[in-house]
Amino acid sequence: MTKAGRMGTGQRLGRRPLLGGLAGGLLATPALAQPRWPERPIEVVVAFTAGGGTDIMARAYARFLEARLGSPVVVVNRPGAGGEVGFASVARARPDGHTLLASTMPHMITIPIERSAQYRVDQFAPIALIATDPNAIIVRADSPIRDLPDLLERARRAPDALNYGSPGVGSDDHLQLVLLQEETGIRMTHVSFPGTAQIRTALLGRHIEVCGLNVGEVAAAPEGMRMLVHSGERRSRFAQDVPTYREYGLQVEMASERGIVAPAGVPPAILQRLREETAVIARDPEFIRHMEALYTEMRFIPGEQWAEEIRERQARYEALWRRTPWRERA
Repeated sequence: MTKAGRMGTGQRLGRRPLLGGLAGGLLATPALAQPRWPERPIEVVVAFTAGGGTDIMARAYARFLEARLGSPVVVVNRPGAGGEVGFASVARARPDGHTLLASTMPHMITIPIERSAQYRVDQFAPIALIATDPNAIIVRADSPIRDLPDLLERARRAPDALNYGSPGVGSDDHLQLVLLQEETGIRMTHVSFPGTAQIRTALLGRHIEVCGLNVGEVAAAPEGMRMLVHSGERRSRFAQDVPTYREYGLQVEMASERGIVAPAGVPPAILQRLREETAVIARDPEFIRHMEALYTEMRFIPGEQWAEEIRERQARYEALWRRTPWRERA
């Protein structure tokens, strides 16, 4: 990558952990010389193929950030290894504010839990959480599976006979299956795909019977598919006729939580500017309307508060891994 500009004379910032030290860095911002930024186009990396929920959010964000900064902002898709390739590329990028990641939780957290990954969670500095999209269980529109109780009954009668597609091990769609299996005792066979488009093709082509996708992804293009249930706290306004797991007495809650992070060690003045601009974008009525037109629920959480939530989620998924290591069981 092109080398970026330096901080003021004599100043050099090393990498800073995600969940500690950020507040101190921001308090020191006024005393620092203001870096010249941006000096070149900003890249927003998406760790998955184009067309999925994270990609759609990233492209909307990039357009609004470009308008705010008056400098080009481009989206770059770097899929591979269930998201690890894209995540790691940003973790290793020079922390100068010219490379950002459209992050997806829990994927970014779970990969280092389930395997020896090319990055650590503390190699990222959170800018803001922007949106959330609950997971849903999807079948073909003409599937004989009528509802969730019917699916559970079929899975109990023939363990592992139903194939369940997701965008990868440790993804939110996959962890929906892990939680459902843990709570109900059913067994389905998990099948990984590179992205949403491939899952749709496999489902509609009858290569799999069931899949996990996000509510917004299906509501935006429901052709040939039907939602049985979703994992939000309450019914989605984008799918008001689809019940939640809670309505069936099941404690399965899972969503794709989409936000923006930077490599740890970004100069505090730049990190603060990114947080401020992202907060303005997330509250912009036009941006909100745009996201809602894409069937995406807004959930803005500023960077430092989001860092605390990431810490809590990391502990939760580590506990889940100890109970049911999903790479081995689903």
